[in-house]
Amino acid sequence: MKIKSASEAYVEAASKLSVEEAERLQSRMRGKLARRLSDEKLNTLEALAIQLELDDEQLQEWRERMHEIKAKIAKQVAKSSKK
Repeated sequence: MKIKSASEAYVEAASKLSVEEAERLQSRMRGKLARRLSDEKLNTLEALAIQLELDDEQLQEWRERMHEIKAKIAKQVAKSSKK
């Protein structure tokens, strides 16, 4: 995973997080991002913004997969009801 810089929209969203929301977001950090934060190569706000962006990307990918699964199931149901 290559760590990219945080976009301004996500930096703004990260700055509006409550302490509890920020802690929850930090708990989901893995790998390079967590190491860079602990090594102080990134400040907390930048790391939170990057994690927010990663979460949004993962959510979008999950939604796409679920849409594909639901379409496949609907196709199977339609095929089985024709019989």
